[in-house]
Amino acid sequence: MKKVVKKQLKEDEFVSTITKIVRFINEQRRELIILASIIIVVIAGIFVIRYFRTQGLKKQSQVVSEMLELRAGLEKNPGNVTQLEKMGGDQKFARVAYLLLATYWIENGNLDKAEASLTKIKTRPKDLYYYQAQDLLAQVYLQRKNYDKAIEIYKKIEKEKPREYSLDVVLFNQAEALEKKGDRAGAVAVFKKVQEEYPQTYYGYDASLRAKKLEGEK
Repeated sequence: MKKVVKKQLKEDEFVSTITKIVRFINEQRRELIILASIIIVVIAGIFVIRYFRTQGLKKQSQVVSEMLELRAGLEKNPGNVTQLEKMGGDQKFARVAYLLLATYWIENGNLDKAEASLTKIKTRPKDLYYYQAQDLLAQVYLQRKNYDKAIEIYKKIEKEKPREYSLDVVLFNQAEALEKKGDRAGAVAVFKKVQEEYPQTYYGYDASLRAKKLEGEK
């Protein structure tokens, strides 16, 4: 009997812990999206730098390193914005500079400048940076309550099925946009799709909770 009670207590504690984590993530979603975007860009930048170094492309690795350093110092040195903007334009790594700038503007609540930076990113090649930029652009539209535009971006990414970007994140964000728009049935359908196709991820777990919650509110 004691073993059963002890096991039940452990299970309850586990569920409680998961619930708290999920609640925290939901409450801090905007900040976590920005943080995740910065981390993805930085990690990708580090891999690019390492690749260039192994190939003996010292100049290229220095450019990307400088961009990452400028972004890291933006909070203390806002003047770095000007330098990052100069590194945009038609230069080879312009999309990296614009993406780093966009994360900074979103973080500081300047959606107009964030959108301006993101829309400067070229559509080719469709790599990690491109899809990260598209995801962030959709988040900008969500904050403006332009749900149709955000949903359009997420559906486009879903259709393209990029290997470079996690679709569970894209689908989950799409479901949230549908929910905020008031399309509860559409949101439930997409949440269930995330649950079924990505059951072992955080988004799969959270999607199952969100789908049940919406269905219970009918």
